[in-house]
Amino acid sequence: MSRFFTGTLSALKPYTPGEQPQDMKYVKLNTNESPYAPSDKAKEIAKEHLRELNLYSDPEGRLVRDKLSEMYGVSADNIVLGNGSDELLFFSFRAFCDEGMPALFPDITYGFYPVFAEINRVPYEEIPLREDLSIDISDYADKKGTVFIANPNAPTGRTLSIGEIEKLAASRPDSVVVIDEAYVDFGAESAVRLTEKYENILVIQTFSKSRSLAGARIGFAIGSRELIADLNTIRYSFNPYNINSMTLAMAYGVLCDEERVRDNCKRIAENRDYTASRLKELGFEVIDSKANFVFVRSEAIDGERLYTGLKEKGVLVRHFTKERIKDYNRITIGTREETDILIDRIRELM
Repeated sequence: MSRFFTGTLSALKPYTPGEQPQDMKYVKLNTNESPYAPSDKAKEIAKEHLRELNLYSDPEGRLVRDKLSEMYGVSADNIVLGNGSDELLFFSFRAFCDEGMPALFPDITYGFYPVFAEINRVPYEEIPLREDLSIDISDYADKKGTVFIANPNAPTGRTLSIGEIEKLAASRPDSVVVIDEAYVDFGAESAVRLTEKYENILVIQTFSKSRSLAGARIGFAIGSRELIADLNTIRYSFNPYNINSMTLAMAYGVLCDEERVRDNCKRIAENRDYTASRLKELGFEVIDSKANFVFVRSEAIDGERLYTGLKEKGVLVRHFTKERIKDYNRITIGTREETDILIDRIRELM
């Protein structure tokens, strides 16, 4: 840290992204990317709609927003695009939280939430999960603040029902409820339809997981026109050209081949079941997941040893050091072949 770094941020602990080592070729099951690339059809459509790069990208992302509008049955005015869902989450902390409106989120969830709170100098409270690592919405009932819920939750993979989300939003009409649906397409139900009934629900999704565009960096939010206008006020005050033209074209191409996306999600869900069953055969406890990963632990080998041992054998998984979950590892669902390699390496370690 330099002596010029502002004192207000000197204690900031940045988010730690999943490691991307280059020293050897790994079976990469640590960052929840899709094992399947976008289709050739999507790539061809993207080429047709790519703007000349000497021109600025469309700040409104109209081509993509119009397609999303058609798919989700909402007006394009109810949609805003972001440079990944992370940017939209950051904007949400900026727009809907301050000293009088703290942020509320689970103690075990997406690691960016406390970082976004701290960098925006927003007070926040981490609400403990139940013993089984599920969210109890009644824990939020009497607390003032903007709620951030990842559904499915990460890293656990557990979900809230639409009924629970509706109950949460209805119980706190004077604060925003942000539902982070990065993994929703792998088996959970989206809360998008609730945004028409509740002006305080904001749903954020990403193209990184189910739509195979982690490297492109694009996400979107759906909510009332007023909430979207708030986010656009932040966006236009920060970077109106936040999505580059190549990414916009590729996102549109992927949206034009939703059949491929649904097929990939089905394959991943099937391999999630296969991965879970193989791990259970080895004695692992596997939390029921509706995401593209599983959260597991074993009495036979501690979480850190499993992580380091697999890495030495060329397989990357994600380990967390937080006390409540230090015995667990999060394992991304890859291909069937990658799963078999994972299981073989675990057998060797055990």
